[in-house]
This record gives sequence, structure tokens and C-alpha cells, in this order.
Amino acid sequence: MLTGTERRNGAVALVLVCAMLLSLVLSLSIGPSTVPISSFVPSDLFGALAAVLSGEDVAPFFPDETAYLIVYSVRMPRVLAALLVGAGLAAAGTAMQGLFRNSMADPYIIGTSSGAAMGAAVAIVFLGGMFLPVFAFVGAAGATFLVYALATRNGRAPVETLLLTGVALSMFFSSILSFLMYSAGKSLHQIIYWMMGGFWTVGWDDVALSILIIAGCIILIVYAKDLNILSLGEEDAVHLGVNVETFKRILLFVSSFITGIAVAIAGSIGFIGLITPHVMRLVVGPDHRMLFPAAMVAGGIFLLWADTVTRTFLGDMPVGVITAFVGAPFFVFLLRRRSKA
Repeated sequence: MLTGTERRNGAVALVLVCAMLLSLVLSLSIGPSTVPISSFVPSDLFGALAAVLSGEDVAPFFPDETAYLIVYSVRMPRVLAALLVGAGLAAAGTAMQGLFRNSMADPYIIGTSSGAAMGAAVAIVFLGGMFLPVFAFVGAAGATFLVYALATRNGRAPVETLLLTGVALSMFFSSILSFLMYSAGKSLHQIIYWMMGGFWTVGWDDVALSILIIAGCIILIVYAKDLNILSLGEEDAVHLGVNVETFKRILLFVSSFITGIAVAIAGSIGFIGLITPHVMRLVVGPDHRMLFPAAMVAGGIFLLWADTVTRTFLGDMPVGVITAFVGAPFFVFLLRRRSKA
């Protein structure tokens, strides 16, 4: 027989899934040019899916060419990318908050974001923007590896040392980024727009790349039980059979992998990994087996609607402006709440 908590979490999961499906449909129909929902549903859904998977033309499955061009070619890649990037950032934020046992941690706390921004700036300044996603991902992953290497002593990397090392290297990468921006000349606006984050240039290739985010999220969910044990403290986790140092490396590298893919696709988008895990922890509780999927769905919905609002009502401004506008006050609220506690 289900407990009260299990029934509540089941209801929450059902609401989140329904909200995600409704958000997908509405975001596809809403935009500068409104498309009736009935006109963008393929006449043969399974035939359209088969055509997508086989690389064939899906235009014949749509009722008219306008719906095909607007929905399939422009909006659908953007909507799916926003959903997956938001889910990935939320999952990485959940992992970081669990690892550092701090509700104010997020995917960028150990320098991942600064490393990605520096890598992207290098590609823009020296290569004219060529291979920008590759350089952003390499910068994010390289920053994480460097932080862990510098924080490790005698085979151990204390959480406090990881945190402080990440803050110091983040400031160092930011100084290099400032120098690159100073030297960028006409490329300065491109760096600034990328740092704000957005989905203007997203295509189906980016959606294919973002599938890797789901792979990383699945790995985090598999280790959710170990993260629950780690929340009791490192010594208790060791006594309960968790290889703490190996587990830290897995969490750090998988989280940086997810974040690196996300920033390579959409640029630097903040606060998703801070807001959604904290809110969903209040709703479903601290059990990471439920918290991970709940935060992923909530993060995807949040970023999807933020992007839909920007492209529909705000002239397609960077979506990072919206997330920061919502996230910054929330961060202040967390600080005040912790100070009162």
C-alpha cells in the first residue's frame, strides 16, 4: 500500500509530465506568427517520426508548407533544445547541491561556466566563431578537471577545498575573458550575446547533440541512492559502502559534461540549476531518486517558457536575461532565509 508521501510524489510527477506536454504544444503554436494547433500536427504521426529517424523529408506529413516551415524547421528544434538544456542544467544543479550539501550551489560553482565562456571567447576572437561549441565544451570540461586536480591531496578532494578552488579559478578565467573581450574589437557583441545565452541559431544538429544531456542525466539518476547516503556525511557514507572519492569524481565529471553540452548549445544561462532543484526539494522532499527527475522536468519547463516569452513578446532578447531576472531575487531570498536560520 502506498504511503502518503508516495501518493503525493506520484501526483506531483503526473502534474509535471502533463505540464511539460502542454508546454510543448503551446510553445510550438505561440510565437510572432501564431500557428493553430490543428495545423501543425502531422497527418500521420508515426510516419513523420519514421521519416525523421530515417532522414527523409517530413514536409508531406504536414497539412501546409507554412506550418512545416514555422513549426518543424524553426520552432521545434528550439523548443526541444530549450527543454533538454533546462533539464540538464537542473540535473547538474541538483547533483552539485547534493555534493556540496548546500542549496545555493549550482552547476557553475566550480568554474565550469567561466571555463566555457573563456573557450567560446577564444573561438570568437581567434577563429571568427568557428568550432565555438567545441571550444565551449572543452573549456567547461577542462576547468572542472583543473579544479579537481588542484584540490586533490593524497587522493582526497575535500568538498570545501573543491569549492574554494572553483571560486578562485572562476575569477582567474573571468579575468582572461575580460582581456579577450577588451581585445575582441568588432567581435565584442558576439561574445556578449553568447554570454547572455539564447537559442537563436539552434538547429536539428544541436538537438542531436543535446541528446547527450539525457545520457548524463540517466547516470546521475542511477547514482541518486549514493547521493542520498552522501548527504549523511562522508564518514557515514564510507561506513555504508560508498567509495566517496570515486563518487565525487563521477558527480563532478558528469555534471560538468552536462553543463558543457548545455553551454555549448545555448551559451551561458544562469540560475536554472539553482532555482529548480531548490523549489522541487521543497515539493517532493530531499530523496534524490525523486528529486532528479522532478527537477529535470521543472527545469525544462522553466527554460522552455522563458525562451517562448522572449521570442514572442520581447523581440527575441537573450533568454539568460529572463532567467537572471527571476533567479537573482530568488538567490537573495535564499541568502536571507539562511541568515535567519
